[in-house]
Amino acid sequence: MFMTLIAFAFAIGLLVVIHELGHYWVARWCGVHIERFSFGFGKVLARYTDKRGCEWAFSAIPLGGYVMMRNEAPPAAGADYRAGTLKSKNVWQRIAIAAAGPFANLVLAALLYALMSWMGTTEPAAVVAEPPAESPAAMAGIQPGDKITAVDKRTIESWAQLRWQLLDKMQSERPVELAAISAQGQQRQYILNVPAQRIDPSSTSDPLEAVGLFLYLSAPQIQSVVPGGAAERAGLREGDSLLAIDGQAVQEVKQFVDWVQAHPKAQVPLEIERDGHRQIVHVTIDEVQENDEVVGRIGAMLGARPALQTFQAGFLQGLTIGVERTAETFWFSLKMLGRVITGHVSPRAISGPVTIADYAGQSARIGIAAYIQFLALISVSIGLLNLLPIPMLDGGHLLYYAIEAFRGKPLSEKWQAVGQQIGLAMLAGLMALAFVNDFTRILQ
Repeated sequence: MFMTLIAFAFAIGLLVVIHELGHYWVARWCGVHIERFSFGFGKVLARYTDKRGCEWAFSAIPLGGYVMMRNEAPPAAGADYRAGTLKSKNVWQRIAIAAAGPFANLVLAALLYALMSWMGTTEPAAVVAEPPAESPAAMAGIQPGDKITAVDKRTIESWAQLRWQLLDKMQSERPVELAAISAQGQQRQYILNVPAQRIDPSSTSDPLEAVGLFLYLSAPQIQSVVPGGAAERAGLREGDSLLAIDGQAVQEVKQFVDWVQAHPKAQVPLEIERDGHRQIVHVTIDEVQENDEVVGRIGAMLGARPALQTFQAGFLQGLTIGVERTAETFWFSLKMLGRVITGHVSPRAISGPVTIADYAGQSARIGIAAYIQFLALISVSIGLLNLLPIPMLDGGHLLYYAIEAFRGKPLSEKWQAVGQQIGLAMLAGLMALAFVNDFTRILQ
C-alpha cells in the first residue's frame, strides 16, 4: 500500500507540474505576469518570490500544482500592469498559452518513451502458439512458431506492439495483412479476418483470443521442487523442461497440471530435457485430498517462458520512436474514447484515480522500465483529456478562443458562464463514472 501511494503521488505530482510549467513558460514568453506557481496544494510550507514578482510556493499536499496568472486589471491600473494581464494578449497568444500545458505532457511522454528505447527493453517477442482450429488465425494459415514482424506493413518489435495494433484493427471490420517469419526462417504473408468485437475491460479474456492468437511459451519448466514430493523422488531438478507425460506431448503448464491431478497414484514415464539432452524418468504421482476431492500432485512449481528479445535504440532513433509512440498512443486513446461514446467499447474502460494508483504501484514494483512506461501513458492521457473541448479544461478555452478568432470577438460572458456550467456537469459525470468503475473492479 505504501509503495502504491508513493508511486501514485510521484506520478501525479510530476505530470501535473510539467503540465503547469508548460502554461508558465509560454505565458511568461507572451508577457503575462505570473502571480504564483505552486508545487502541491493546501497549506504553504515554504515560499520564495523571484525578481519578476512570481511567488514559488511549496505546499503540503504533493498531488500536482497550479499556475496563477494575472488575468485582468482593475479599472485604476496603469498601462504596465494591464500589459501583463492574460486578457490583454491577442487570441493567438492565448491559444498558445492554453495549448502549452497539454503539449508539455505530450513532449514529456515522447521523452519517456525515448528514454525507454535508450535504456533498452526486453519484452516477449511476437511469436505465436498454435491457433485453435476454426479460429481466424488458423483459417489464415498462421503456424505455431511464426514470428509476426508487421501489421498492415507497420513494423512491430514485440508481442505488446502486436496486441496494440490488433486492438485498434478490431474496430475496423476489415482484413489485416500480417508479415511473419516462420520457425524455419521463411518469409510469410497472411490475411487475417479480424472479427469486430466490443471491448470490455471487465472481461477476463484477452481480445486477441477472439482471432486465435496466443503467445508462444516454451515447454513447461520446473522452477522448484518440493522436498519429499513425487518430483524429488523421481530425481527431477530445477530447470528441467517437461516434454511429454505417458507418451502425450506437453504443450503448456495447465495441460500438464490437469493431467497430473486426474491421475493420482499413477506410475508414468516423463520425458524431460536437461542440459540440452532428452531423457526419460519414471514418476509415481502423489495422491492428496483437496476440497473433498482426491487429486494427483507431483510436488513441483512449474513455469513457462516466452521467447524474449532485447531492443535498444541510438539517440536519434530513440527520439523518433518516442515521438511515434506518443502519436500512436494519443491517436489510439482518442479513437477508443470515441468508441466509448458510440458504444463499441464498454464505458467500463474509463478508469479513475483508484485504478491509476493501483497501476502506479504495480508498475513500480515490476521495475523502473514498467514505471516509466506507466508515466508516459498517463502523461499522454492527461494531455488528451485536457485537449477535449469541454469548458473548464484547456480544450474548452481553446474552443472559446477558436470561436473568438472566427467571429472577431469573444463570446459573451453569459454564454461563457453557461459553457462553464455544462463543462462542470460533464466533468462531474465523467468522474462519477470513473469512481463507479474503480470500485466495481475492487468488488469484483
